[in-house]
Amino acid sequence: MTTLSPSLPQALDAGLLERFATVPAANVGDAQERLGVASGLHSVWPGARLAGPAFTVWTRPGDNLYIHKALDAAKPGDILVINGGGDLSRALIGDLIGIRAKTLGIGGFVIDGAVRDAEALADCGMPVFARDVTPAGPYKFGPGRLQLPVAISGVVVSPGDIIVADADGVVVVRREDAETVLVEAERIEANETDKRIAYASGAL
Repeated sequence: MTTLSPSLPQALDAGLLERFATVPAANVGDAQERLGVASGLHSVWPGARLAGPAFTVWTRPGDNLYIHKALDAAKPGDILVINGGGDLSRALIGDLIGIRAKTLGIGGFVIDGAVRDAEALADCGMPVFARDVTPAGPYKFGPGRLQLPVAISGVVVSPGDIIVADADGVVVVRREDAETVLVEAERIEANETDKRIAYASGAL
């Protein structure tokens, strides 16, 4: 059974997403009292970063049929957030899915599970955050669900929530809290920047 939520979220303001893309994930986490941090998920290649609305996928561990279905339904800029049950025995995506996603304008992947082809994903510039890397390929039988609330590393993600990820890891921001969290994250970043300058100059 393929299920899409009957009331999908409206598009987020592009300017808001652009601002989230410039704020460190750590500051976003601090702005919501350290909640929403999906610990244990990390970039599979150095320098990857993403920020965008979540398109959620719930799939059987080790099976990526519904990831393919998600690519058919997701919009440019969406971040595919995949609950793969934390399974490390099978890679849920590799470079072929990464290249296809890139051509579709997908903003990146956050996977509570494993992936493969890390170097090729870096070469195509597709940001991918996952629990681990393995050469073992996936099955394609299902079942799965699309655009329902899912859990990644113990954090609930609803369709349209904002995902921010960088070298420090992955943070989830509830859609309804986005503007408040962003303003606070920018304030924290500015304050830390001032402190770094003061430390470097010996003023503190």
